[in-house]
Amino acid sequence: MKLYIAEKPSMARAVADVLPKPHQRQDGYIRVGNGDCVSWCIGHLLEQAEPEDYNPQYKRWDLGHLPIIPHEWKLKVKPKTRKQFEILKKLILQASDLVHIGDPDREGQILVDEVINYTGVPDKQRNAVKRCLINDLNPNSIKKSLANLRSNREFIPLSISALARARADWLYGINMSRVCSIQGRKAGYQGVLSVGRVQTPLLGLVARRDLEIEDFQSKPYFEVFALLETEKGEQFRAKWQPSEACQPYQDDEGRVLSKKLAENVVKRITGQPGLITAATNKRKQQAAPLPYNLSALQIDAAKRYGLNAQQVLNTCQDLYEKHKLITYPRSDCRYLPIEHLNQINTVLAAIDHVCDSLATVVNEANLSLRSKAWNDKKVEAHHAIIPTERKLDANRLSKVELQIYELIARQYLAQFYPAWQYDDRRVEVEINGGKFIATARQTFDLGWKKLFTQNKKAGTQAPDVTQTNVQASDQEDQQKLPNVKKGDVVQCLKGELAERMTQPPKAFTDATLLSAMTGIARFVRDPEVKKILRETDGLGTEATRAGIIELLFKRQFLIRQGKTIRSTETGRQLIASLPEIASTPDMTAQWESQLTSISNKETNYKSFMEPMVNTLHQLITQVDVSAFRQLKGKGQVVQKKIKRKYKSKKKS
Repeated sequence: MKLYIAEKPSMARAVADVLPKPHQRQDGYIRVGNGDCVSWCIGHLLEQAEPEDYNPQYKRWDLGHLPIIPHEWKLKVKPKTRKQFEILKKLILQASDLVHIGDPDREGQILVDEVINYTGVPDKQRNAVKRCLINDLNPNSIKKSLANLRSNREFIPLSISALARARADWLYGINMSRVCSIQGRKAGYQGVLSVGRVQTPLLGLVARRDLEIEDFQSKPYFEVFALLETEKGEQFRAKWQPSEACQPYQDDEGRVLSKKLAENVVKRITGQPGLITAATNKRKQQAAPLPYNLSALQIDAAKRYGLNAQQVLNTCQDLYEKHKLITYPRSDCRYLPIEHLNQINTVLAAIDHVCDSLATVVNEANLSLRSKAWNDKKVEAHHAIIPTERKLDANRLSKVELQIYELIARQYLAQFYPAWQYDDRRVEVEINGGKFIATARQTFDLGWKKLFTQNKKAGTQAPDVTQTNVQASDQEDQQKLPNVKKGDVVQCLKGELAERMTQPPKAFTDATLLSAMTGIARFVRDPEVKKILRETDGLGTEATRAGIIELLFKRQFLIRQGKTIRSTETGRQLIASLPEIASTPDMTAQWESQLTSISNKETNYKSFMEPMVNTLHQLITQVDVSAFRQLKGKGQVVQKKIKRKYKSKKKS
């Protein structure tokens, strides 16, 4: 008997639907026509043992027990899903062949592997396990996946990476949460001060940003513009570029702080001739944005519809499992296999059927175009999130489901539109010894941006595209530069003084916090770590980021204020108590880099775990007990501690 083991019941049902009939639905599995069976996990059926499972003394939280480090790791069956585990165990021991159909990611790999290993399957049978990778729950796609089974041994490094992650998270979370909670209780805080290698640096990002905003003192600065006129009467504006001699009057970002200096420049250039010292016009182009991975989709959905990360993930799971309208949603990849080009006609037909609003976009798509999205070398276990070939009445979708589907579909359709072409123009002018520059970006051909521009007549607006906001480019187009050349003379009609005020950094929102998690290198101090993160950038994974953010809200470390996300007093105090390495992204970014290296067979389990355990010993002793004495107060000491850490970070 061949046993197919899926990660979830929905996946199991979809697989069974393409296997021989008739089917017999049993308790916890489906027997198909040829005698084979399809069963399922319900997420993780096994979990890491608790500290007290290793030693009953550990049930009492005591500083003397720390660090708790198991010599032989134990798993135990989750009580809530024990019944399904026993059913699956019985089937595994009866089966002659096993097919692993976990989701195509790190967690999907290990949660089936650990069940097979836990049941004591003989080595010979375990080595013969096959792996089926499914990204699309529609019948034709599942049939193709079942026809292309791979050896599960190919994915051992992925499973080891997941195992290392689970054990390291357990060690870090158990020990650091205990030491902080014990110290907190001594200070009168009744509750668990949870610490995690991803959640805590994320909280640190928000806490430091909040304090930077509160400490910010707005200052005036000044810009000078020259209103210029050509011999033909054409007018344009150019901005003054302060020389090195002006540095004593500028801040670290080059802004002029002296109003007297700026007024003097205005006086010197008004009514004076100017000489064009350089004039360039470069035709440039930008290819369509790649199809979505989960984080990119969550960021755009937050910007466009104000949806949080968990809402987007939940909606995607329904579109994938319930409606079968999109491919596997927990993907970190933005590329597609070349084989998918064979499905473009049927996928576009499905989009046209589901989304009336995209009918024109579908009709005008040029299917002969091939964007850089189709790249087999960039695709591993899973590919970008795209619509499937399934047609469904849009009335069966909720408002949010339709919104998310349309975002995914529009991004996919952009692959069949030409590049956005624009002219980048730059004019440099010298006026009375001062340098002035005028720039303008003028669109030559909208190309794929047609899909994202405003439709004022229809009264609708397409969503923003990450890093390619059309409104921003419209502002750049507002000034059209005249056709001037080097050596031409222009007249400065007047100098214009613009007084600005420096602005504090903006508080995090759902979109910007997710963006920070996916681009964590921007917040990392160590240049070497920044270099490592070029290829493995990210705090958490596609599958975990939404849950981590929600966990911080649940633990009351974060709160929402309108559309912004702010740290609570408890959250800030926790950050103040921890050694800096525990509340900044550097360490966890290194972890993710090393875990990826394990998946890629570039390093091993031991080389990751041993340094991590050594670091843990040090961290436990570095927790700042004094911070917890402020838990009942107004937290002024805590505020100062975070500020000191933040300022020392900026100086370095």
